[in-house]
Amino acid sequence: MGEVKRIGVLTSGGDCAGLNAAIRAVVMQAANYGWEVMGIHHGTEGLMRQPPEAKLLVPDKVEQWLTLGGTLLGTINRGLPLDLPLDDGTIRDRRLDFIAGCRELGLSAIIGIGGDGSLKILHGLTDQVGMPFVGIPKTIDNDVAITEQSIGFDTAVNIATEALDRLHFTAASHDRVMILEVMGRDAGHIALHAGIAGGAHVILIPEIPYQIDLVSKAILARQAAGKAFSVVIVSEAVCTSGGDIITQTQAFGECRLGGIGQYLAQELTRATGAETRVTVLGHVQRGGVPSPLDRVLASAFGVEAVNLVARGEFSRVVTWQQRQVVSVPIEAITASCRTVDPEDTLLKTARGLGICLGDC
Repeated sequence: MGEVKRIGVLTSGGDCAGLNAAIRAVVMQAANYGWEVMGIHHGTEGLMRQPPEAKLLVPDKVEQWLTLGGTLLGTINRGLPLDLPLDDGTIRDRRLDFIAGCRELGLSAIIGIGGDGSLKILHGLTDQVGMPFVGIPKTIDNDVAITEQSIGFDTAVNIATEALDRLHFTAASHDRVMILEVMGRDAGHIALHAGIAGGAHVILIPEIPYQIDLVSKAILARQAAGKAFSVVIVSEAVCTSGGDIITQTQAFGECRLGGIGQYLAQELTRATGAETRVTVLGHVQRGGVPSPLDRVLASAFGVEAVNLVARGEFSRVVTWQQRQVVSVPIEAITASCRTVDPEDTLLKTARGLGICLGDC
């Protein structure tokens, strides 16, 4: 596709480690084709502003981006209404602003880096206005369908694992039950991976219904065996024993998952008599220097995304499958969510290690 002269790259949704590495790879590979890359600030919102908020990215300027956390382009993690009510009672179609921004920047295609929700929105918008689009999956939750791994997941697991490593010492020092609540939305990948890597005694994920008395039994069994402390990791979307999802109301009325750790602490203290403490890892999992694996994955995704543009293969997302980058139609990754399979090898691994999953 030799006619492409300038492409846009943007990040959308929650931040995570590895985004800048992906942007860097896009810029470096585009330069091999002799193309320019415009970095668009704050996702699609940057294109809809007048003038559009973007800057020219060149290899020399992004060379050091490989190890930087977050996204230097900025991102948005909220819905963006396309039909905007004005004070005079009329409706402004922001698709027209999007088109105007693309034209003003002279874009021939857009590469968007986002989770399943962001990619679905980006594809829908670019499809409506006729702008060629390629997606790159990122999310610490690792819940994007088809791809075995998304940018940001490995770093989040490393951070959660380090937290467990540290909690082991204070748990043992005080004979406590230490509970670590981690992110993951509706998927338990972070808790499962970090729980195994960090030597947790109990792992609770939303895909495996648990019984509080079975968790208590596992902790009491450790106490009876002379092991007075236990370490528990729980995913934020795990429900109470009554099946309720615990959420917290944030600024602007947003409801976010969170609070299951404190609920478990109260229940386990009541059932076991153990002194219990809770650590909510929260957004620490999103920040920091990307792990080597996330840097490599982001680089591979960025390079192949540009190659898709060069081949004219649009409305596709790059994925990681069996140690290769494979592109799939965007519909394939937005049609479902990748949660932990009941037959997942790591669940069998956890059971084999004697880790309690709360169901037996």
